[in-house]
Amino acid sequence: MTTRTSPAPRTPPAERTPPAPHTPPALEFQGLTKSFTVPGSGPVPAVRNIDLRIEPGEVVALLGPNGAGKTTTLDIALGLTEPTGGQARVFGQAPRRAVADGRVSAVLQSGGLLSDLTVEETVRAIAGLYESTLGVGEVLDRAGLASIAGRRVARCSGGEQQRLRFALALLPDPDLLILDEPTAAMDIATRREFWSTMHAEASSGSTVVFATHHMEEAEAFADRIVLMARGRIVADGPVARIRAMASGSTITAVWSPVDGEPAPEELPGVTGVERTAARVILTSSDSDSTARALFARTAAHDVTITARSLDDAFLTLTAEPEAS
Repeated sequence: MTTRTSPAPRTPPAERTPPAPHTPPALEFQGLTKSFTVPGSGPVPAVRNIDLRIEPGEVVALLGPNGAGKTTTLDIALGLTEPTGGQARVFGQAPRRAVADGRVSAVLQSGGLLSDLTVEETVRAIAGLYESTLGVGEVLDRAGLASIAGRRVARCSGGEQQRLRFALALLPDPDLLILDEPTAAMDIATRREFWSTMHAEASSGSTVVFATHHMEEAEAFADRIVLMARGRIVADGPVARIRAMASGSTITAVWSPVDGEPAPEELPGVTGVERTAARVILTSSDSDSTARALFARTAAHDVTITARSLDDAFLTLTAEPEAS
């Protein structure tokens, strides 16, 4: 049985010791493409010429709208589908070899669970398929399932079943955890508990790659965000850098323009205007200039300036290009 000590507090990304030069990346794609054949319409591209390198110990969120290619990309990393072109490597190995060696595990949105077995029986059954695993009790504890180990799977909630899939992924003590919408069936409290567990896994040195539709999960947990749209990577970097790609700030003020005051659209830096019953909401490319003009030339008050959010960046960077 493999044992682990309690994980140390999570080290901030900037303080992590970089991998040795000879250490292969945890996940690497070079010129990766994948197309599916649709009868009557020919090949349909899902992934288009992706280059991506994720180092050991990184925590990376994969974001993008439906149809962006996220799930196909993760399926290739897990060896569940073969790329049409390019190359995929996990710790320098072919994905299927890495999975067979227990170096990579996944928590997917769905997956067959035998409803008549208990939670513990399920974990023991899957453990028997590996040559070496963590102890069943340890896995149940780390996945937060020890208290319901005797419950039949059929009586587990959707969130509990997703935790069970997580427990199964922990069995081989993987170096890389791939999570595809892991909290989709969880309520808010259960999601928080799940990410608390994932923080512990990341603190122990595991590489974590997860796809999610919850922006707050990406902001709170990821060191780095890879944003996909239309099968391509459109942005890649720390959360702050991705957020900054949505140009401008939002300025909200209590203000009803009167004669002699400029219209909101006439203020310096303003690129967009929304109005409510009592407030004006301005998008500005130069928030300092806009705020100065508001205070000097108008009767606006209760002025607030807010940096654009990750949601704003997501919408900006993944928007469909305008038809010419």
